[in-house]
Amino acid sequence: MTEPSTTRAGAEATPAPSAPAAARRGPVVAALMITMGLAAIDGTIVSTAVPQIVGDIGGLAVFSWLFSGYLLAVTVTLPVYGKLSDTFGRKPVLIAGVILFVVGSLLCAAAWNMASLIAFRVIQGFGGGALQGTIQTIAADLYPLKERPKIQAKLSSVWAASSVAGPAAGGLLAGYADWRWIFLVNLPVGLLALWLIGRHLVEPARTAPRERVRVDWAGALAIFATGALLLTALVQGGVAWPWLSAPSLGLLGGSAVLAAVTVAVERRAPEPIIPGWVWRRRTISAVNLALGALGLLMVAPTVFLPTYAQSVLGLGPIAAGFVLSVMTLSWPISAALSNRVYTRIGFRLTAVLGISGALLVLLAFPLLPFPGEPWQPALLMLLLGATLGLFQLPLIVGVQSTVPYEERGTTTASVLFCRQVGQSIGAAVFGALANSVLASRLGGDGDLDSLARALDAPASLTAEATDHLRRAVDAAVDYVYLGAAGAAALALLVLLTLAPRRFPVLPEEGERRGAE
Repeated sequence: MTEPSTTRAGAEATPAPSAPAAARRGPVVAALMITMGLAAIDGTIVSTAVPQIVGDIGGLAVFSWLFSGYLLAVTVTLPVYGKLSDTFGRKPVLIAGVILFVVGSLLCAAAWNMASLIAFRVIQGFGGGALQGTIQTIAADLYPLKERPKIQAKLSSVWAASSVAGPAAGGLLAGYADWRWIFLVNLPVGLLALWLIGRHLVEPARTAPRERVRVDWAGALAIFATGALLLTALVQGGVAWPWLSAPSLGLLGGSAVLAAVTVAVERRAPEPIIPGWVWRRRTISAVNLALGALGLLMVAPTVFLPTYAQSVLGLGPIAAGFVLSVMTLSWPISAALSNRVYTRIGFRLTAVLGISGALLVLLAFPLLPFPGEPWQPALLMLLLGATLGLFQLPLIVGVQSTVPYEERGTTTASVLFCRQVGQSIGAAVFGALANSVLASRLGGDGDLDSLARALDAPASLTAEATDHLRRAVDAAVDYVYLGAAGAAALALLVLLTLAPRRFPVLPEEGERRGAE
């Protein structure tokens, strides 16, 4: 049984040319994959060069902001770029994002100290926010509903390849050249992406242009400020300062006040950055919440599994990375095949099957023997990737298919924004949970990072002490996976109670696409 093609009341589809031939879409797809690669490889290639960066320009105490600052900029700009792409078109927003990313990369390569490098990473993040949301939106514009898993699988494969190639490339460049080259390599790649986008991506002309486009800059600034305070509190709480300290309480209180200001500003804006319909429409709000829960549960494998593999299983960094990378291999394959499922049983039921499977996998992790064999968590991660491919892609494709062209950028950005916020919340919550378990097991204050470093030098510990610490880390990660299972259960509950049984898919004839 396929999804119905009923048009939502009040939504008027914009006449558009037919979908471009596959041969003419090729250069645009190549441009999207190359551009996505810029954002996908960024985090992994930088992480392996941190020792060389700190050794050259210092700043060990604040180096974590190389990642936190970038994540912050990406997250808080996603809604802004989504609205701008609906207002001015995808192409100018994507081109602006690539330019910002390339300029930020060039500035990072010229950084003279850690403070300047962090500031330039934020500029990179401003570009990265445009890349992530706009590429997903263009992918939906280019392909009809039945073919969208093809492009989504290709984009997912970019992330999978980057998770494997990034650490190796970063290590090689930092070890045999100079850490600045990890940023300079973005320049030729970005310029190639700009040429392909400028030459081949052609958007359909707007049939009824507005006399005056009004951009809600006040709302954009309010969203940015609110997100900046909230994410700073979540990222630094329990790390740079205690959760109940004045900085944490001040940032959380300030973000709550700014959130109220943002709602007031957006209600009065003629063209708000985050329109009210994003949350009033049942399908969009359900998908936003479900993918927010996905961001939450993804913290367990991406953040805690490498520590588990090295500290509990005794693997090296490369082998530990492989245990995680198998998830990124099964995910795009499952996503590519998901259309064979959702065209028969629908978007909602496909996502329910996917998250139900993920829930079982996450619950199985604490049942692994101690210390166990590496293939055991690797097998679970392979299954987790397969289940999450069935969960995420049908929801993204489905929600994009319920809105017309002129609302797709805002809708896609809201979904990605919720997933990013969920990931930030998950890092804070599960980090506090892991440290709490360690403290109770070790009879005092515990810190997962410090224990992992201690276990990297087993010669300094007795066999009994090493076993005790490994069991503590094992217990902490087990509780994190149970928390991730709780997030999966939350996503399942949202789908069963809030998501409609059938997504109100708009007719394909009313969609706009354009490429030459």
